Amino acid sequence: MSGSSPDPTTLHTKAATLIEALPYFQRYAGRTFVVKYGGHAMGDEQAAREFASDVVLLKAVGINPVVVHGGGPQIGAMLKKLGVESTFVDGLRVTDKATAEIAEMVLSGAINKQLVGWIAQAGGKAIGLSGKDGNLVTATKLERTAKDPDSNIEQALDLGFVGEPTHVDTAVIDTAIAAGMIPIVAPIGSGVDGHTYNINADTMAGALAAALGAARLFLLTDVAGVLDKQGELLTDLDPTDIARLREDGTIGGGMIPKLETCVHAVEGGCDAAVVLDGRVAHAMLLEFFTEQGAGTLIRTGGRADRTTAPEAAR
Repeated sequence: MSGSSPDPTTLHTKAATLIEALPYFQRYAGRTFVVKYGGHAMGDEQAAREFASDVVLLKAVGINPVVVHGGGPQIGAMLKKLGVESTFVDGLRVTDKATAEIAEMVLSGAINKQLVGWIAQAGGKAIGLSGKDGNLVTATKLERTAKDPDSNIEQALDLGFVGEPTHVDTAVIDTAIAAGMIPIVAPIGSGVDGHTYNINADTMAGALAAALGAARLFLLTDVAGVLDKQGELLTDLDPTDIARLREDGTIGGGMIPKLETCVHAVEGGCDAAVVLDGRVAHAMLLEFFTEQGAGTLIRTGGRADRTTAPEAAR
């Protein structure tokens, strides 16, 4: 029986990649990565399978991944199917009681269990949770204001059952990790008032990353990262940089709350946060386990040099 021999160059490249990743494996064994998974990648089965394999690989090399997932498009589709109208304020869905119940059904049910299934098929052991399980996340009603265009007076906005985390009890996640499982968390939380609140997935991931003292918070998005005014990727930022870029208009729109989440996370106990393109295959692995990295790295205490040793760069 004959067959072609493996290309030695390809084999050497694979070996070199593993050697390049080794210092990162060693340094971050036993640490936690919090990953916010959402955007268009969630609707692509092949991308979902690749993401699941990446998460299982992290667990296999001794890192503890915690996944927080979104589901806005899926919630929207279900609301449309059920004939429930949606309105948005500053990108946040106004959530009445009926919408909150549907959001919890979609997030904690279909999406959460689908991700658990993908990870199982990739050889991992995942457990589906929401912020309500084990009192993981206590939420309060999100308060927002907006200026009336006629009077220019700030007015309170009622977003309904949209919440923000006020307390995180990591016991249920710690227990899952100790049992060798990968927690998959739906962004739903309970309030002290007994209500269920829908929480922005980025915000939820940032709160968990800070509470867990994570080595990394990854926000997988639909853009390459933070771009300058020429459209070039900004690879390394700190909170001072972000404030300056927001002031001069370089960053705006939906990137502002993402970067606010990153700043809150790194100032609250997470080592660093990364905004990167979740549409790119294995983007998370490319960012962390290669010298060139990917996306925009945010941390306190000055810039990170991605070309030096991992203890300096990451």
